Amino acid sequence: MAYHKSAKKRIRQTETRNARNRYYAKTMRNALKTIRTSTDKTEAAELLPKMNSMLDKLAKKNVIHHRKAANLKSSVAKHVNSLK
Repeated sequence: MAYHKSAKKRIRQTETRNARNRYYAKTMRNALKTIRTSTDKTEAAELLPKMNSMLDKLAKKNVIHHRKAANLKSSVAKHVNSLK
């Protein structure tokens, strides 16, 4: 158990940040799943800009790495373009 006041504060901050980052990551995974499982091109094309925006924001907040965001955006766009 932490003894110093600053260590206790650091534990509190880490817990809240972990909870927030877990929420963002789960939301991102769910959004990716909806786009990847959709078979309708128009529906997926509508969701694509929102997905790209979400990935950029998560990369900016350092929830995910900026290169991972770029790779995900590329793979999702490739999937949407392959739909009929």
